[in-house]
Amino acid sequence: MRAAGQAPPRVLTVAGSDSGGGAGIQADLKTMLALGVHGMSVITAVTAQNSLGVQGAWELPVEAVRAQYRSVVDDIGVQAVKTGMLASAELVEAVAELISGTDAPVVVDPVGVSKHGDPLLAASALDSVRTRLLPAATVATPNLDEVAQLTGSRVASEADLRPAAEAVLAYGPQWVLIKGGHLTGDAVDLLTDGDQEFWLRAPRHDNRHTHGTGCTLASAVASGLAKGLPVPEAVTAAKEYVTGAIARGFALGAGIGPVDHGWRLR
Repeated sequence: MRAAGQAPPRVLTVAGSDSGGGAGIQADLKTMLALGVHGMSVITAVTAQNSLGVQGAWELPVEAVRAQYRSVVDDIGVQAVKTGMLASAELVEAVAELISGTDAPVVVDPVGVSKHGDPLLAASALDSVRTRLLPAATVATPNLDEVAQLTGSRVASEADLRPAAEAVLAYGPQWVLIKGGHLTGDAVDLLTDGDQEFWLRAPRHDNRHTHGTGCTLASAVASGLAKGLPVPEAVTAAKEYVTGAIARGFALGAGIGPVDHGWRLR
């Protein structure tokens, strides 16, 4: 419990805005509030987005992203940073430089495409993600499509998760969480640093409303790290939180609705 007037742990998300509120900056801040940390934001891009897909995306200038970051970190400080949609090679490299100079754990969600399959990262930025961003990560949280995009490794079964994790670890993150949510059967993720392995399993909920799952999980991991949890404990708690959020996902608009970030509060 915090004393009255005492600031909670602070987490900074560096990501794009989702106008529909299900993913991106909006999902990150909702998750952080639900998990008891103070969320702050650096907006990298603005999207026109709803339950049907992404109708448009506009990245911010590098100087605007850098100014937001310095404004927050230099005055308020952070206990953890989470990165999401970075859109271009220029933004990836600028953000990688900023987080490398910040003394806080970093969760990198290497966002490549939206839930609807819309591209959110330029193909020209992939090399910068591999060589600049991933080496700065405390935890990288790619899904199976992002693993394929970054490494060429295709995951068709649970047995493929370990070689996929090894391929991502080769780029330099301290830990990698390979999210197996696109496989059949239970939702199985693999967390490893190359020596230790943690297999995280949860029942698969029959719910199509899963928009924002990746953003939510990465933000939950960052929230746990900001509270001082070791990586395995932070990821385990985040998996539990996002599993509940998926179970309570709700219809919104005519397409895929969001997970329920406030499920524990209702």
